[in-house]
Amino acid sequence: MSNEDFYVSVDIEASGPIPGEYSMLSLGACVIGQPEKAIYLELKPDSPKHDAEAVGVTGFNLKDLAATGLAPQEAMRRLAEWVAEVSGPDEKAVFVGLNAPFDWSFVNYYFYKYFGENPFGFAALDIKAYYMGAFHLEWRQTKSSHMGATLRPRTSPTHNALDDARYQAELFELMLRRKSK
Repeated sequence: MSNEDFYVSVDIEASGPIPGEYSMLSLGACVIGQPEKAIYLELKPDSPKHDAEAVGVTGFNLKDLAATGLAPQEAMRRLAEWVAEVSGPDEKAVFVGLNAPFDWSFVNYYFYKYFGENPFGFAALDIKAYYMGAFHLEWRQTKSSHMGATLRPRTSPTHNALDDARYQAELFELMLRRKSK
């Protein structure tokens, strides 16, 4: 990959729809094309506010995470160190997500609130939008189930942030390969 094309797939699980009021509970990230280069973090909730349905999807117990999760400051420090380690000194990591606006909003917020800066910069690449444009599709055709049926990845999403980051990475890698043909 060239310096301009160093992609990192990121997925998060959260206790609700927006950062600041709800908590990021876990984060998984991997290098696209090298899914074994990965990080998984579980975080202490930074807010008691939660949506029961959102938490139910994650499978987390908020009281358990309050005891076992990383403090948000520590989690974001570890993520920043990992990004620097996998990207190298001359590469800029590009945040890639499936529904990136959601995941990005939490990661960006947490980086600035708890770390002071975001090593990904100020932008993210959304897999849904990429898929739509690259393959000349309509928005309704960008659901992950449609992508899965078309691209036929080996992995599948599980609502574990690292599993889902790897699934997204595989989808994106398959899109890049198909687009280059």
